[in-house]
Amino acid sequence: MSDPTLAILIIWLFVFVYSILGSIDFGAGFWSMVFATAKGGSAADIANRYLSPTWKVTNVFLVLLVVALVGFFPFAMPALSSMLVVPVCLVLLLLALRSTFMVYAQMSPRYVPLLRVVSGVTGLLIPGLLLTVLPVTLGGFVELRDGHLVVKTAELLTSGTLYAHLAFGIASELLLSAVFLADYAREAEDLGAYRIYRRIAITIGPLTLLTGMLAAVAMHPEAQWIVDRMAERWIWFALSAASFVAGFSALYWRGRGGWTGVPRAAVVLIIVQYAFASYGYGSAHLPYLVYPHLTVEQGFTNHAMFVSLLAGYGVSTLVLVPVFIWFWLLFLKDKRYLKP
Repeated sequence: MSDPTLAILIIWLFVFVYSILGSIDFGAGFWSMVFATAKGGSAADIANRYLSPTWKVTNVFLVLLVVALVGFFPFAMPALSSMLVVPVCLVLLLLALRSTFMVYAQMSPRYVPLLRVVSGVTGLLIPGLLLTVLPVTLGGFVELRDGHLVVKTAELLTSGTLYAHLAFGIASELLLSAVFLADYAREAEDLGAYRIYRRIAITIGPLTLLTGMLAAVAMHPEAQWIVDRMAERWIWFALSAASFVAGFSALYWRGRGGWTGVPRAAVVLIIVQYAFASYGYGSAHLPYLVYPHLTVEQGFTNHAMFVSLLAGYGVSTLVLVPVFIWFWLLFLKDKRYLKP
């Protein structure tokens, strides 16, 4: 495997991990806002209990992603930064706003209702904005002007591809967060919250599959190249669909203690579904970072820097993995936190 290919696989791994953790995190903020009433208090408590310690951890992977992208592909950054300045700045603004309220709302209870609104609205917008980056890289919305890549904003904003990806991003966020919070409620033995999130997951599941198919069908005509390549890699998308069906059916399995559904199996299988689909899409996208103007080889750093970065990430992984396992045991498994 060549250095650029290995580097882009690492980048894609960080993208995948952040997309899963971010979807659960932002979705939990949205559900906390939705159920912030006496009737949905139990579901809101579960969302807040998960959200309270984890929102800081999720941002760690965003930092790792940005550092890896700049380190491995420094020659691609001028083009990417000029193209993506608007969505990236909007995402950073929303993240800063959300993080600010997360911190200060803990000090003053009167800001808690506003925190829920800010967390819910930003949590709904951020994943959708991040996913709208994908259509820009597929061709048709970028042109070369005076040696710089420029996004054709008017065409992008009037394209069905953009809104299909936006709908898929939001639907995926709501599904992943609902399934995970159902499992979290099951771990906390909160039957009321579990039933709410299980019902949401059952409702949103088919919608997520539909929006995913719509995002593929509604691609810009100039992105036909990746549609053809995805068709050649149909096996990964078939495995993804099979994993989705298995994960969705897990919500109906007979669980321990007479509970309807096995949410832990549903979470794992749905994440596997996204992993298969992500690999099929990512392999079809290679070797381009931005079609047809920029490839991974053109943006890649030199071999010596690549080896140094790889060693640094290896050491950081050895340090961070035990910390994340400890975090999981403290806040996601410990009954003293789950059932205060």
